This record gives sequence, structure tokens and C-alpha cells, in this order.
Amino acid sequence: MQIREIEEKDNQTMEQIIKRSLESFNLNIPGTAYFDPQLSSLAQFYKQQSNGKYWVAVNEQDEVVGGVGIAAFGQKTGICELQKLYITPEAQGMGLSKVLMKVALDFAKEHYTHCYLETLKILQAANLLYIKLGFQQLERPLDGSEHNAMDAWYIKELS
Repeated sequence: MQIREIEEKDNQTMEQIIKRSLESFNLNIPGTAYFDPQLSSLAQFYKQQSNGKYWVAVNEQDEVVGGVGIAAFGQKTGICELQKLYITPEAQGMGLSKVLMKVALDFAKEHYTHCYLETLKILQAANLLYIKLGFQQLERPLDGSEHNAMDAWYIKELS
């Protein structure tokens, strides 16, 4: 697997990966990434973010099989958000989420003091990974959260 920054040619594939993943959990509902306005133009969106990036994982056939992003969280100084970590079903179970998160968190450490993320308790594998990587669960979302369907929130001190 190769990890690289997203390019415009990857937009449609990443949008499909994200939507299919959410649909598989019946999470194609308002308050999730499914309805994010920038979902069809992730490359352009992340290029406009200061201290933000989105990476994709590409297999041997040069197919995008997943991705993850980092961007500033609202107006909070020093806090970024880990965003849109999604992997195709075929590429799951190979440690790819962990690799993508390492790339994202290494980048985040250069620009932020804390990394925040929002998810759902039903996504058990994801929750276990976040805890394993040192994220602490919060009782409620940080002020400024845009995804009101989420029910699990985490923060990690970056050092």
C-alpha cells in the first residue's frame, strides 16, 4: 500500500467509499459525513485548509482503498480534528487504518497540541483503535461540533 495526498482524480472514489461505508451501517443520515457539502471535492477542500491535509491509501493496482484527513477544529487554537477515516471492506483488517492514522497524527503534531475526533459507538473496531492509539474518550462533543448524529468523542494530546 502506498499513502499519498489526495488528488482531484480521487474525489469520486473517496466519496463512494465514505458513502458506502456509512450506508453499510445505516448511517446515511443527516448529522454524519454522508451529507458534508465538501464530500464530492475533498482534494480541493483540504487544499484550502491551512494546516490541513487528506491522504489516500492506494493498492498495487493504483486503486484508492481508503483515506483520512486532518483539519483545524472550528476556531479552537491548537486543536485539530481527525476526519473521514474510511477504508473499503476489501482493505479492512490489514492495519491500514492504523497506518493512515499514524501519517495523519505525525502531520498533526507539527501544527497542533491536541487531536479531536467524533465517531459512533456502533463502530466498535474504530473505537478500539482510537483507544489503542492513546485517545481519551470524552463525555460530550467539543463546542463547535457539526456532526450531531455522533455519540462517541475522543481527544489525544499530541507530543
